[in-house]
Amino acid sequence: MMVQEYQQPSTWQAIIKLLRWDKPTGRLILMIPALWAVFLAAKGLPPLPLVTIIIMGSLTTSAAGCVVNDLWDRNLDPQVERTRTRPLASRELSVKVGIIVAIFAFACAAGLAFYLNQVSFFLSVLAVPVIICYPLAKRVFPVPQLVLSIAWGFAVLISWTAITCDGHTAAPWNVTTCIGQDTWLLWGATILWTLGFDTVYAMADREDDRKIGIRSSALFFGKYAPEAVGLFFLGTAGALAALAFKTNLGFTFWLTLGVAVVGWAWQYYRLRQEEIPATLYGLVFRQNVGLGFVLLAGMISGSLF
Repeated sequence: MMVQEYQQPSTWQAIIKLLRWDKPTGRLILMIPALWAVFLAAKGLPPLPLVTIIIMGSLTTSAAGCVVNDLWDRNLDPQVERTRTRPLASRELSVKVGIIVAIFAFACAAGLAFYLNQVSFFLSVLAVPVIICYPLAKRVFPVPQLVLSIAWGFAVLISWTAITCDGHTAAPWNVTTCIGQDTWLLWGATILWTLGFDTVYAMADREDDRKIGIRSSALFFGKYAPEAVGLFFLGTAGALAALAFKTNLGFTFWLTLGVAVVGWAWQYYRLRQEEIPATLYGLVFRQNVGLGFVLLAGMISGSLF
């Protein structure tokens, strides 16, 4: 009987892991607020080429952010159970390869951003330092998830202005001319939603993070982390409800918001239990992807009907 020889993963397979394209959940959850914004700003009917650009842009930007994060954390990730097999942490890929992949991913995102108007492109440029500095924030800032949330918020601003600033003659940095209260309500909902699901994500790594000195909102809120998550989700629902009232979204959106609220309430209830299975944190993260797409469906149908 022949014993099959173990084959080392190829460099390309390792690069796919580095970009996290083998784990689509994290890529989709950045795409969701961008799609919320473009469909709401366009009243449910954005141009298809623009939607395609936003989808591809969110994928490339998210990938670039993952590589930058792993470059920063290549000496810390081996000490964390969940991240020790990442290509840079395991030395499957070199730092040089990581830098080349990051530059290529940012270049692809920049190429896509050139399709957008001047205001949206300017916002895309402003987002880059936030993306790059998020891993640094985990070392010095008590709630680094807020920095990540602001990066997520740029997805809303970029996509919204891609519709409302199209053909606008204002200077690129004068974003207030095509961003209104509706935009900021969606931005606030995105910030709070991201704080909620990423605090849950950080709860899985609390012991390892405490040991190696990494900051997180899960550690900052301590035993009150479930309550903080519940308040973040409650704030998300409130901001989305205010947005729906202001923009006269139809009945179907309210149905989907109801589904989301029930989902968030269940997650809060589970997080408050004394015995929490280790799989719960990943489950809550994946559920928020599903809830995000449910809300997107409600925003589209609520805008059209």
